[in-house]
Parts: sequence; C-alpha cells; structure tokens
Amino acid sequence: MKYTFLLMVFVGFILAGCSDQSPTFSAEEVTAWEARAANVTITRDDWGIPHIKGNTDADAVFGMIYSQAEDDFNRIEVNFLNALGRLAEAEGEAEVYRDLRMRLFIDENELKAMFDESPDWLKDLMIAWADGLNFYLHSHPDVQPRVLMRFEPWMSLAFSEGSIGGDIERVRISDMEEFYGNAPLETLSMNGAGDPVSLARLVEEDDPILEPTGSNGFAIAPPNTVNGDALLLINPHTSFYFRAEVHMQSDEGLNAYGAVTWGQFFIYQGFNERVGWMHTSSRADNIDEYLVTVIEKEDGLYYMHDGQEKPLSSKTVTISYKDGAQMKSKDFTIYRSHHGPIIGSVDGKWVAFRIMEEPLKALQQSYLRTKAMNYEQFHESMEFHTNSSNNTVYADADGTIAYFHSNFIPLRNPDFDYSGLIDGSTSQTDWNGVHSIEESILIKDPSNGWIQNTNNWPFSATGANSPKKSDFPGYMSQNTENARGLHALRVLDGVTDFTVETLRDAAYDSYLTAFESLIPGLLSAYDQMPDDDLLKSAVSEQIEVLRDWDYRFGVDSVPTSVAIFWATAFNGQARSAASDLGISYDEFVEQVRMPEVWLEAVDDARQKLEEDFGVWNTPWGEINRFQRLTGDIVQPFDDSQPSIPVGFTSATWGSLAAYGQRTYNGTRKVYGTRGNSFVAIVEFGERLRAIAITAGGQSGDPTNPHFNDQAERYASGDLREVYFYPEDLAPVTERTYHPGE
Repeated sequence: MKYTFLLMVFVGFILAGCSDQSPTFSAEEVTAWEARAANVTITRDDWGIPHIKGNTDADAVFGMIYSQAEDDFNRIEVNFLNALGRLAEAEGEAEVYRDLRMRLFIDENELKAMFDESPDWLKDLMIAWADGLNFYLHSHPDVQPRVLMRFEPWMSLAFSEGSIGGDIERVRISDMEEFYGNAPLETLSMNGAGDPVSLARLVEEDDPILEPTGSNGFAIAPPNTVNGDALLLINPHTSFYFRAEVHMQSDEGLNAYGAVTWGQFFIYQGFNERVGWMHTSSRADNIDEYLVTVIEKEDGLYYMHDGQEKPLSSKTVTISYKDGAQMKSKDFTIYRSHHGPIIGSVDGKWVAFRIMEEPLKALQQSYLRTKAMNYEQFHESMEFHTNSSNNTVYADADGTIAYFHSNFIPLRNPDFDYSGLIDGSTSQTDWNGVHSIEESILIKDPSNGWIQNTNNWPFSATGANSPKKSDFPGYMSQNTENARGLHALRVLDGVTDFTVETLRDAAYDSYLTAFESLIPGLLSAYDQMPDDDLLKSAVSEQIEVLRDWDYRFGVDSVPTSVAIFWATAFNGQARSAASDLGISYDEFVEQVRMPEVWLEAVDDARQKLEEDFGVWNTPWGEINRFQRLTGDIVQPFDDSQPSIPVGFTSATWGSLAAYGQRTYNGTRKVYGTRGNSFVAIVEFGERLRAIAITAGGQSGDPTNPHFNDQAERYASGDLREVYFYPEDLAPVTERTYHPGE
C-alpha cells in the first residue's frame, strides 16, 4: 500500500490541547439517533473487537463508526483534519502549507455538490456515518474535539480511498511553499532559474537503508491446499495502529471483516464469507507533471495549449491556523489548468500536477467491493478505476485467485516520455482515458496455483509463468524485484499442501534473503585480507559468527544482531565509496572488493553493539523491541519501561513479516513503528475460517484492557482465531450493547 509513510505521516502529530467549545445538537437530532441506535447491536469479543449488526447497511455504518470513536476518536479527527486541509487549526502555523496542499485538490463546495449528486444508497451511508460520529460526541460530553464540533455527511468524501498515502502527498510541501509562499507571478520572468527536475517525491526512495513500504498479499488456489479451499494472506505494512479490526453485518447482505482506516466506513483490506481482497502498493506511473506556459494579461492569467490562450483558473483559499489561544488565517491565490493544480515552477514555467481526482467514484468502489460475492462482482467494482494507489491480490470461495495490477493507469501517447516533466502546451500529451483492467496486467487462476505481491514488480507474481515485462508499456510498472519478493518465491514455489497454519508459517518465515548476496561478499573481502592485518584480527570473531549463520532471524540470534548492525553501517559507507568510484551502490556490492570498506563496517558494528549493550554478541531480541506505553500517536519510547522482544526484522533484509524500527529519544534499543500492522489468513471453505493479529491491541486508551493485549502474540506471530459466525462469538462475548448505552 502506497505511500511509504505518506498520508499518515500526519498521524505522527501529538494530539495536545482541546477546544474551548463543546458540540451541540438539537433534541430532534438526538431522538433520531437514538431510534437508529436501537437498530444496531455492538458485540465486543474477548479481544475488544467490535462486531456490528444493523438492520440496514446504513445502520451498520452508524454502529461501526460509533465503535471506532469509542476506540480512538483522536485518530478519526486527525485523519479528517488532514483530509479536509484543516490540520493547522489544531497544530498551528507550521501546518499551514500541508493544509494548503490538501486544499489544492479538496474543495468543500465541490464535495457538498458531489454529496448531492450521490446515489441514494451512498447518501444513506454518508448520513449514517456523520450521525454515528455526532451521536458519539453527544453521548460522550467528556470528549472534546480539537476542531470538528460536528461531522457532516459530505466530509466522508474527503477521505474516500483507504491507502496509507494518497497521491496528493507526492507533492513536496517545500516546493509548494516556495511557490505559494512568495510571489508566484514573479516566477514567470525567471527563465533559466529553475531546476529542470520533477517536483514530486518518489513513493519509494532509492536509498537501501530506508524502510521499504507497502504490504504482502498471497493467494493460494485449491489444488495447492490440503483442504481444497482457496487461501489468502492479508498483510498490510503500515504505521502501527493506523487501522483497526471490525466486523460489519446487516440484513441487506453486508458481512465483512477486516482492517478499517480510522474514520472510514468501509473495510479496506479484508474478506466476507465468499471473497477476500488484499491491497499492495503499486508503482505504476499514474501521476504526471505538466510544464505550463503562463501569460499574464490585463484581464487575468492564460496558458498556452495547442496554440491557443486558455484562461487559467484561480481562486482564493483561506487557511486558518491556531496561534496560542487565538485563531488566525492566511489567504492564498491558487491556480489550476485542465491538467490539475499548479504546485510550483521550473524555468519560468508553472508545473501542474495531474492525478486521479474522483472521490465520489472512489467511495463507491471502496464500499461496493466489500459486498462482492464472486469474481465477477469484484471485477465490476474495479471498473470504477479509482483504487489508484494499489494492486489487489484476490481469492474467493469458488476457488478463484487473481491479481489486479494498479487500478488507475492513464492512457498516454507513446511518442512522449512521461517519466519527467511533460510539455503541457499540446493536447498530444494529454491523458486519453485509462487502461482497462485487462490491459493493466491481470492474472486469474495461474497454473502454478499461487500469486504473490510484496510491492515488487508483477513480473514474478506467479513464478516462472509470470507476465513478461516486455509485453507492457514501461510506465505500467516501475517497481523492481525486492528482497521480500525473492523470499515469497522461496516459500511458495512448489508447495502443494498449504493449510491456514502453514501459510502463516510462510508469512513469518525467518529467512533473510538480502544477506544471501551481502554476506558472501563480506566473507570474500575478509578472506582477501592478510592474516596479520589488524582490522582483520579485530573482526575475526564477528566474521566467524556470520560465516556459520543460516540467514535466519530469531530473538536469540546473535548473528542477526551482528549482520544488521554491520549492513546498516556498510550501506552508508558503500554508497559513499560507490559515489567516489562513479558507480551505483549495486555495482559496488556486486563487483568491487575493497576489503577495508567491508570490514570497517564490521568493526563499527562491533563497537556500536559494545557501546550500547555492553557486549557485541547481544541476541537480537534484546535489541529489537515492541513497546506501547501511551495513547499518543507518537510513542515516547523508553528503554527503562517494559517492552517485548521481536524476532522479525526490517523488510530491507527480506523479512516478510516486516518490522520497521530504529532508536528514538536517545534509546539504545530499537522500537518498531511500522510494518506488520495487521495480519490475517483466510480459508474460503464451506465454512469460512480466519486467523488474525493486530499490533498492540484494539483500543487506543491505555486504561482499556485491550490496549496492548495482543502484543505478545503479535511479537511471536501467534495469530488468534477470528470469530466470524455467531456461534463462535457467543462464548467469547464480553459485552453487547446499543450505541449510546
């Protein structure tokens, strides 16, 4: 799932302070909400997970969002403050340009108009969503929203696609601030002053020490399973606590379980009794930046297109921001061509940013897929073409497995290069619709019996019989293979006896594929050094530990500690050496044997381990920890407080069970903040079976028993049973109630 740490970078804000206002609602509103609440039952199981039952889908949405607010209203509000471009009203002036970036694409009046145009069934869901949140605020007067005193139905359209990062976050705030924070019109005369490179941030940087982002999805066909039923691995890699589990049911056919992003009313990654879906991040090229030639005239601004002067639209946007106890504001004039909003300038030309902008269609697609009962219905939901960030790995009770590549890929003129800034003065570079699902790389029921995607390219999705890169335009897939993809091939290829448990074991397999190439290079460098070399002598113990290592992680593994501390140091030093030699990092690793570079990193790792932990041979579990202390969105990690050992590692090293970690606040131990956030394995038999785990726990309240009750099982990969059927839920029910009780 796309976006690196993008959209929920905002989830990194500490929520402090409160409004001096309180929500107020009319007696008529409250009476109506109470009547609807009587049609909704919330059942909390022994893990605190809410199972919502409503008479209608709208009733289920009402109860679902109410239960979300019970678990963590803070996260709901901050998500929508960001989505609406109103974060600065809570966080202050520092967030003004983040809000402005959102407001380049999000317009309140346009969203209201979309709500008015929505089909009745969707209006009912949006109204129920707003009512559920407002009823929660009415029922919990002790909860003080920071900004949003009332939720309106149209607001749900501002956050209509569940990826952890939207395409909007590809725009660099610094570039946009430089443009809109100064005098945009002055840039029209700055020919030759710009830097002719793209202004958008890449979704994944080419830095080998950055934590890779995204997710894992595996689908196993019936011939490769013991029970003859399709299996699906759902394994998003997001920031922890970004999504929570929920089960939604209604008498109108809704019966979906899975991970929901705080504040949204649809299951983003999950399953119903017949169908399951898992989204992984795509690197298809579905965003373009157009160079726009703008002309200033007495009656306004124009831009050139096919030799004609076309009016450049503009409007004033007011961004309010908190300044102590006061609220202040700044006005900006923002601009847009038919390509999209202007985000900056290069060489005297303005840059327009084009993305998929279809929130109404996106919300319909996001919800309708949760009610699909077979492949045909799921395929139909994909025809909206608005799940722009993601690939989808699919499995169902009919035994069908499938892979849908990025759901939004514009049709472009093959005579032009769209990899950088594009000439926006000609219609020949304009988009011409989107590629169909079949054109966008579609895999259905492959003969090998399995599909995998780990945010890697789709050209190894089914092993040897995968789609061929040469058969598709280059912009169709910009990913390469990654260490997790190689690992997936290792655990899936040739296996024909999968069960729920063995697929779980595959998802947590401890082999670290990245070291298959790194460690032999290190050993070769060591063996080349003269025996009397002091550096060789200094690292001899560490080298022997790595020489005998089987490349498997574990909480008791010393080689894992040495390897990761060494590789982290080596990556930086090797990149520097490669730069000096004028070659790439990969070329250096594969071709260059400069023993001192390889071994100095080992010595650095040894010294770092001794400095931080007393001895270099410290087991990995004493270093790599899971800790959840408070309900804050940014955790105050503390070595002196309790934490739990974790064996799995960063996805950088090929760990399928990804655990993005580092030190915080001067800690010596490393703590996870992203990676395996939700894991589920589903078997689509005559009777559905699923197991799952969530990082930490369901509640965001440290006083709640379900705040951290899944932590031990999370750290060991011990997934728990999902209570999908009433007879499963009844013996483990902790509480049954109606919203408002």
